Amino acid sequence: MTVVDTAPSPSSSAAPAGDTLPAHLLRRATATPQRTALRKKHLGRWRSYTWQEYAERAAAIGMGLRALGVEPGDRVAIHSNNRPAWLLADMGIQGIGAISVGVYPTSPAAEVEYLLAHSESVVLIAEDEEQADKALAVREKIPSVRKVVVKDPRGLDMSDPWLMTLDELEELGAGQLDEWARSVAALEPDECAIIVYTSGTTGPPKGAMLSHANLMAAARSSAQVYDTDERDEVLSYLPLCHIAERIISVINAIHLGTVVNFGESTETFAQDLAEVQPTFFVGVPRVWEKLLALIQIKMSDAGWIKRKNYDLWMRVGGRIARRRWKGKKLTGLDGLLYFLGWVMLYRSLRTKLGLSRVRGAVSGAAPIAPQVLEFFWAMGIPIREVYGQTENTAQGTLVPADDVRIGMVGVPLPGAEIRIAEDGEILTRGPGTFLGYFKNPEATAETIDEEGWLHSGDIGELDADGFLRITDRKKDIIITAGGKNISPSEIETKLKVSPFVPEAIVIGDQRKYLTALIGIELDTVGDWATRRRIAFTTYADLSSKPEVRELIGEVVESVNKELAQVETIKRFEMLPKELDQEDGEVTATQKVKRRAIEKEFAELIEGMYR
Repeated sequence: MTVVDTAPSPSSSAAPAGDTLPAHLLRRATATPQRTALRKKHLGRWRSYTWQEYAERAAAIGMGLRALGVEPGDRVAIHSNNRPAWLLADMGIQGIGAISVGVYPTSPAAEVEYLLAHSESVVLIAEDEEQADKALAVREKIPSVRKVVVKDPRGLDMSDPWLMTLDELEELGAGQLDEWARSVAALEPDECAIIVYTSGTTGPPKGAMLSHANLMAAARSSAQVYDTDERDEVLSYLPLCHIAERIISVINAIHLGTVVNFGESTETFAQDLAEVQPTFFVGVPRVWEKLLALIQIKMSDAGWIKRKNYDLWMRVGGRIARRRWKGKKLTGLDGLLYFLGWVMLYRSLRTKLGLSRVRGAVSGAAPIAPQVLEFFWAMGIPIREVYGQTENTAQGTLVPADDVRIGMVGVPLPGAEIRIAEDGEILTRGPGTFLGYFKNPEATAETIDEEGWLHSGDIGELDADGFLRITDRKKDIIITAGGKNISPSEIETKLKVSPFVPEAIVIGDQRKYLTALIGIELDTVGDWATRRRIAFTTYADLSSKPEVRELIGEVVESVNKELAQVETIKRFEMLPKELDQEDGEVTATQKVKRRAIEKEFAELIEGMYR
């Protein structure tokens, strides 16, 4: 076992040894016991949790699970929205040598059944009645689950012996911090710590097993590339089941000491963001696009003077941003212009968005459009793209702060290696490479080769300076009837720059030309229609309006001008509904399931080729 140090745990003489997150949590609780670690907004008020509370409650949950018979290596599932209890349970589970398994809060009962059955979880920690009901609905099909622990039991019949409250679980493990610390000290870094289930865009989700060493490799890498420490704050809002949010809210927070804030609910995200004003913010492209669309809507309703002021200073900011991208030293005039822009526009814009204090910002999980990057850089928010995946603990590449190359996702993170296979597939290798897929040795062998290279499934290119460019997912490449290879994601990203288009699916494999299914953003298109006095009732009604089709047609034509002839969208159809996870059209992370879409909307697609 690797031993880092033997600092005593709070109120304990036991020694938390080993390079694991629970051990680092105990060290935090020893070094800064009364410093704020977590904050949660409930009924309009913020409640703080110290590092000592974090460690003590994690220990109580872990030892409570031990009292229920949970053994090292057993799986314990967490089914909840983002909240402190998620993190407390995660650390408590890992601390006793068990393996935590996240379940997306949006997962329907059928998916919950699959994840619990496949992982053979012995205990489920559910947030409330809504999540517990999903397990109750499939109770007979998940025999491995011996107990469901509920954080908020309101509405449930707690006389059912299958159910117990989180308070009761913590009471079982209360006062056993010393014993939990000894369990933490016995953890082996190479043992599995968590299982993260992949999106399942082309089949059932696979359980990626990540070790304690994998998680700490991500922590050390982040410490080298992000300028964050105990003074920083983040807002936890992306699903904690996803590796990106796990790194920010759990791994980096414990390792770097940042404060993690949890808002009231997913519906109050904008208000919570404005209240917290985080110093470090991570968003997927869709989040950045929605923030941009919010500003565009507000400016469309603003007066002439405000619009002119906005246009002027965004042009100035864009020009300065492009100089910063190239690593050029800003002149005195640049500094003066940016200061004036800050006074006249940037400060108020950033405050309204909730990003007034942001020093570091990251975008990942999908390509982000250059126009979106320039918008945020123009007001002084330096978004840096990061590339990685669950299977390498998100340890791929990061864009350097002083060398932004449009269309590139940066250079390898510390400790990571990148190379391109003969067929163009991106391969990665490093301390973040996962242990393999749970109960799926065949898929593991297909993903990790004999030399330890992880086959990402993405197609890309490396330039002479080691910068990576991602072309598309290997399985998504379109080969037209004329034999041309087309990357649909690049075209889709261009279409989704529009505030009116949240979703676009390019079609054309083995076809003579490309077409697209396009979904509209109900809020922005609804606002556009209302201002033009176009009456509508539902999403389907709005998307069917001739005026809306004409609006989207202009977006398509604008994008077509940027494309080669073979890449242009010849015809498009409007999606008659918003894509939904419960209908099997998108994953929990909103990734489109192309095969499901092509099957469900086959008639619309065929109509574009008649």
